[in-house]
Amino acid sequence: MSFCSATPVAAFVRANLIAAAFLVAVSGCASYHPKPLDPAMESAAFEARRLEPIPSGVFNLAALTEAATRFQPEVEVAASRRRAAEAAVITAGGHPNPTFSASAQKNRDATPGTSPWTYGFGLDVPIETAGKRDHRVEQAFMRARAAALREEDTRWLVRSRVREALLGVYPMEELSRRRLAIQQELTASLERRLDAGLASRPEVLQAHLALSQATLALEDAKRRRAEGMARLAAAVGVPVRALDGVAFSFDDLAVPSRADDPKADDVRRQTLLARPDVLAALADYDASQSALRLEIARQYPDVSVGPGYMWDAGAIKWSLALALALPVLNRNEGPIAEAEARREEAAASFRAVQAKAIGEAEEAAAGYLHAARLLQTAERILNDQRNHERSAQAAFRAGESDRLSLLTARLEAAAAETARADSMLEAWRAAGKLEDALRRPLAATEANPIHEDRP
Repeated sequence: MSFCSATPVAAFVRANLIAAAFLVAVSGCASYHPKPLDPAMESAAFEARRLEPIPSGVFNLAALTEAATRFQPEVEVAASRRRAAEAAVITAGGHPNPTFSASAQKNRDATPGTSPWTYGFGLDVPIETAGKRDHRVEQAFMRARAAALREEDTRWLVRSRVREALLGVYPMEELSRRRLAIQQELTASLERRLDAGLASRPEVLQAHLALSQATLALEDAKRRRAEGMARLAAAVGVPVRALDGVAFSFDDLAVPSRADDPKADDVRRQTLLARPDVLAALADYDASQSALRLEIARQYPDVSVGPGYMWDAGAIKWSLALALALPVLNRNEGPIAEAEARREEAAASFRAVQAKAIGEAEEAAAGYLHAARLLQTAERILNDQRNHERSAQAAFRAGESDRLSLLTARLEAAAAETARADSMLEAWRAAGKLEDALRRPLAATEANPIHEDRP
């Protein structure tokens, strides 16, 4: 579109008004603010991280997960990708801006008494056709939905790593230390019996071998806890020393129960309906559908309308231009074929993610049931050994048995406690795998093999 006054002065004034309007529009633009990264400062900030105090003073899975979602950079990466995808929706919904142009011409052969100048202003207004903007917005929206679902999945994977690392700091050395103390007392008792001629040397040698094994078990438990602390610190996103003096709780960890057996059909249905990675793959497919519709719509050319208003040597002239690309040399066949191929790729990716999710869910459900049976067996054995220990204690107090028999019963009960603790850890891991497969937490139950009352 061209705008011009009937005189050069008026044309100059109008041009200045348009320039002023342009400056006003530009003044509302965003500006760049640099945010440089300093590796040394980032490292110092990491070393200064600490867990914020909580009212209970004891950190369980929920509290550690909350800290990890604040500290782990991959959560912020996923959130940034989601924000970028949401911003892309705004971009996709934008309308193409009109194009403004101005021109001035001087006719050196103008008739005397006639202005040699011609002033004109042009405005080109593009118009999208065939619903391209709607398809573009729909595609961007589905990509934003996929990014949001992947952010949710990232948060869950962070929780999964924290849960697995938390199991590594379970105080198994307490059980190993108790078992070592009983074995030391039993070995000393056998040595006294050997000196009195009441025990054989092979019995004492066997006791020393068991003592060495118990000592190594304690050292191994200490090593595993130290490594577990390092893994937990990495999973939370803090330096190891940030966990010094921190008390941990395992009260919100799920334990498999035969009364809560997951049914295969229920597991499959929940996986298909709830897992964010499956839903994200489905959103990717929907975005590929929109991309294909957009490429098909691009077969139809957009229209450009250009009204004009010109002052030509004292004559006022109106004009109207209409432009469009003629689809005679290609009809967007290449991009359409590419979009169709990407849709097939997205469909295959969805099926792969879905099949992987179903396989993980069914495998985790089977392991869940096995862990429940194993834990029940370990608890039954532990109960039997504790009953045997109580009987040995009563017999010792009544003078019906010696201290060696009592120590043997205590050692067997300590071994059963260790076996039950190992079974409990495996049960927690099995429940965790099922949680990961379903992407939702299971109900936690009260169970702690270390802090139960001793007879």
